[in-house]
Amino acid sequence: MPYTPILATLGYVFSPDRRRVLMVHRTARPGDAHLGKYNGLGGKLEPGEDVVAGMRRELREEAGIECDAVQLAGTVSWPGFGKGGEDWFGFVFRVFAFHGTPPAANAEGTLEWVELERVPELPLWEGDRHFLPFVFDPSLPQFHGVMPYENGRPVRWSVSLLPALELRGPWNPTGA
Repeated sequence: MPYTPILATLGYVFSPDRRRVLMVHRTARPGDAHLGKYNGLGGKLEPGEDVVAGMRRELREEAGIECDAVQLAGTVSWPGFGKGGEDWFGFVFRVFAFHGTPPAANAEGTLEWVELERVPELPLWEGDRHFLPFVFDPSLPQFHGVMPYENGRPVRWSVSLLPALELRGPWNPTGA
């Protein structure tokens, strides 16, 4: 059977001093699979949309902001994550610069600027604790993980790291 996951974006917007991150506390929709949890911002890709355009659209819709500097932190494959056991594949971004002012809440819950050191104390998806250290430390290499879920819980985490390369060649002689 082919792997045909739902494609999604997940973005973590950093404050200008990089000490806080914008998160949504999912409290607004009864029946929400994320109810009560804190999460980054994002959602499903739309047909014909690339992942960066999808991330920008989701931030515009969920937080009323426009991204000025976005970086791919990595990807996570979540087989079995969905309510009905659907597979998900997420492109995880860091947003270091934006313009606009996020509202206090959106259709999913309240938006909160959370101190980075406080994030582990929050009610998160259990699996988020595996990849968030890679997101919150931009000096770490890009990550690409797989986290299968069974009965709403992760059963394994494996990750490959992709360090940045210094490329030099006739098309990029300075490495800049």
